[in-house]
Amino acid sequence: MAGLYFHIPFCSQRCIYCDFYFVTTQKTHAGFVSALCAEIAYYADRYAAQEPIETVYFGGGTPSLLAAEDVHRILETARSRFDLGAVRETTFEINPEGVDLEYLRALRAFGVDRLSIGVQSFFPDDLRLLGRSHTAEEAAAIVPLARQAGFENLTLDLIFGLPDQPEEYWAANLERAVRLGAPHLSAYSLTVEEKTVLHKQIQRGALPAPDEETILRRFAFTMDYLRRHGYEQYEVSNYALPGRRAVHNSNYWNHSNYLGFGPSAHSFWRQGLPRPRAERWGNIANLKMYEALIAQRQLPLDTRDTLSHDQLANEYLMLRLRTSDGLDLDVYEQRYGVDLLVEKLDDLAWLEETGHIEPIRRHTLRLTDLGKTVCDAVTQRLLHGVTDASS
Repeated sequence: MAGLYFHIPFCSQRCIYCDFYFVTTQKTHAGFVSALCAEIAYYADRYAAQEPIETVYFGGGTPSLLAAEDVHRILETARSRFDLGAVRETTFEINPEGVDLEYLRALRAFGVDRLSIGVQSFFPDDLRLLGRSHTAEEAAAIVPLARQAGFENLTLDLIFGLPDQPEEYWAANLERAVRLGAPHLSAYSLTVEEKTVLHKQIQRGALPAPDEETILRRFAFTMDYLRRHGYEQYEVSNYALPGRRAVHNSNYWNHSNYLGFGPSAHSFWRQGLPRPRAERWGNIANLKMYEALIAQRQLPLDTRDTLSHDQLANEYLMLRLRTSDGLDLDVYEQRYGVDLLVEKLDDLAWLEETGHIEPIRRHTLRLTDLGKTVCDAVTQRLLHGVTDASS
């Protein structure tokens, strides 16, 4: 079962931390929507017969800047070209500003059944710092509005580790999200990416760099607080009430196939077992070039790579270690021929002794809370073919 991802590259303004591709100057979306629908048709001719589609996801950017009729056109194009009869989840990212009840009801009528809402914080100071375009009042009002439109399946995105953010702000953000009854929360630490406004501000001393100790404390607090309120941490940054995991994102962590459409969108497609062949490709991060190339019946590709068997094995390890279900060592060996209990016995023993992984039971490898705080470092020690853990 595969997923479809539509990258909608429009934003009303730039957030200081964001390194996704977007534009803020586009006045009309007609050319983009036509190009996107043409790209959908092209890939459907090649992939639609190979796997049914399980999830559909509109990301960005800010998809809610599209007119409702444009959203409907994209979905109808996808339905006419792919088998969407088995779709379990259709997600649409929105920001708290700029959507009204009529728009949300239209999305629901089109078949969108999950909203991903970019709240980030309920405090005006945080929102101004981050460059968000919504107000604290709009952030508080969006969940009741979404429910009025018929959405029960939704997630709130929140960010911790902001420079000089008082500790009580983060606790209050979590408390507000829980009190709103959000069935799913994504809680991310502030990450400084190159070529972002945040990176430039830190370089010139206008903002302090995120404090690692503060981030680790906030992360530990988040895990404990949400667990006590009934949420399961089913992935390092994602928390859900029972039965409310995000299907689309879970499929990424399961290493499932997906096709990405739009400028800067990426795709992953694997075929064949036990020695699978997989490709990953990405579109150019330029809206005008994307539209022009598709108008010329050319693929708007920036990169295309065939992944080796070892690359796939290491990707699968990395993805599964991020999840609460963990890595099934038997499945890993059957699929990729890697026996971690032989190849990484000393590393596994050290990680268990130091409290980074749970004792291995039923041939399943899972991180502890401590391991989750240094997930990348734990993964590095266990990568297939890597013997120097310090590299």
